[in-house]
Amino acid sequence: MKTHYPVIVISVLMFLTSCASYIVTTDSLAKQLNGVEVNKGYLFASSSVKGNDLKTVKCLDKNGKEIVLAVTNRTGVRIFKTDSSKVTFYFNTLLIKDSSITGSKTHFFKDNVKPIKFSDISKIKIIE
Repeated sequence: MKTHYPVIVISVLMFLTSCASYIVTTDSLAKQLNGVEVNKGYLFASSSVKGNDLKTVKCLDKNGKEIVLAVTNRTGVRIFKTDSSKVTFYFNTLLIKDSSITGSKTHFFKDNVKPIKFSDISKIKIIE
């Protein structure tokens, strides 16, 4: 039993500290950021939009219930693309410009991800 104790403790800790994720559509995210809308993969905005402009974000939990999350330095965004790849970065580094979205994987130095066109996005998850 003593040899299994560390495995059990680690498993319980991983379960208790796991991240929750929530779904947000590209249209909903664009509207929350700037009151703009996405139409046929193009974002209609007068200028660039930054993720740190939002203090809260509305999204859906796994049961489809709307929930409002506080945006913090630890809030992440995972973009699922139509080619089955995914990109993760921090929400408060998010930048929407010219119908594309980008962000940084770190707060310590500029490590921007390659801009992703709205038409290439299949799903957006907010990670808490």
